[in-house]
Amino acid sequence: MRLRSSVATVSLGRSSAGHTLFQKLQQAARYSFEGIEIFDECLEYHARALPGGLTEANLLTAAKQTRAECDRLGLDIVCLQPFKHADGLTSADERKKVVQKLRFWFRIAKILGTDIIQIPTNFQEHGTTGDLDRITADLVEFARLAAKETPVIRIAYEGVSWGKHIDTWEGTWEIVKRVNMPNLGLCLDTFHIASRVWADPTSPTGRNPRGDQALAATLAKMARELDVDKIFYIQVGDAEMLDSPLIPGNPLYIPGQPERMTWSRNARLFPFETDKGAYLPIPIILDVIINVLGYRGWASLESFSAELFVEDESLPERYAERGQRAWDILQQLYN
Repeated sequence: MRLRSSVATVSLGRSSAGHTLFQKLQQAARYSFEGIEIFDECLEYHARALPGGLTEANLLTAAKQTRAECDRLGLDIVCLQPFKHADGLTSADERKKVVQKLRFWFRIAKILGTDIIQIPTNFQEHGTTGDLDRITADLVEFARLAAKETPVIRIAYEGVSWGKHIDTWEGTWEIVKRVNMPNLGLCLDTFHIASRVWADPTSPTGRNPRGDQALAATLAKMARELDVDKIFYIQVGDAEMLDSPLIPGNPLYIPGQPERMTWSRNARLFPFETDKGAYLPIPIILDVIINVLGYRGWASLESFSAELFVEDESLPERYAERGQRAWDILQQLYN
C-alpha cells in the first residue's frame, strides 16, 4: 500500500466567519487530498452556526453534514482529534466525565465514518499524575470501551512534545505495550519527535546542542523496537526557525505556557517549506518510519500559524495549495 495523503482541518485555518469547515473541506478536495482529519474545534464552530448553537444534538448534526459533504467531495475521514486531557487524571470524578465524553465521541466518529480517535498525552499543569500504572489503566479502559463499538474504534495515542508527564513517542509506546490491545496504537508526529529531542525554541540556534545525537538515539530505538502495525497513522509537519529565542521579550512568548506549545501553535509549517524557515530534520525521521519500518498508510499534513487566527477567506486555498506542494515532494521521495 502506498502512502495516502490527508490534511488536518485545523491546518487550513480555524473555523470562523472567514474560513468555515466546509470551505476547508472543499479546498482540500480541490488540491487532491484523499482524506481529512476532523478537528473537534471545527465541528464545534459548525455546530454553533446551527439553530440552537453548540449542543450535543447540533454536534451530531454537524457530523452528519460533514460526512455528507466529504462524500460529495470524495474525501475519506481519517480520524477525529484531539481527545485532550484524558489520561493520568487524579480525580475519579474527572475520569468519569472523560469516559462519558469519550462515549459521545464514539457516536460522532461513527457518523463521520472514521474508526480512529486520536488522544494526545495530557499537558494539563494540575490534576494529573505521571504514574504509569494510572495512565495504563486509563488507556486500558478507553481501548476496552472502544473495542465494544461496532465497528471497533481504534485509539491513536500521540506523545506531544510539551506533555506534562509523557512527551515522547517512547513514552506512548511504553503505554501501548503495557495495554497490549489490538485497537490501541500510535499517532507519530514528525514535529513532536523533532521538537522534543532535536530542537529548542528557547535557544538562539533553535537547536538542542546535542540534538543530533539525541535524535539518532531515539530513531535507532524506533527502528529496533517499534511494531509498524501499531502505527495507526502519521502526521508530517515542520516548524519555523524563529527570529529570536522564545523567551520573555519575544512577541510570541506567553508566561506559563510551555514554549514548545507556543511555538507549535504559532509557527508550524508543512514539511519541506524551507522558503518559509522550516528547519527540522523531517526527512531523517520519515526515512526510519517509511523506509526502515516500512510504514504505508495515511500521512497527514498538519500546520498551525498565528496567521490562521485572521478572518481571511483566501486562507483555506493558500494553505491547501502549500500542503499540496509539500505532499508532492513527500510523494516523490517516499512513494
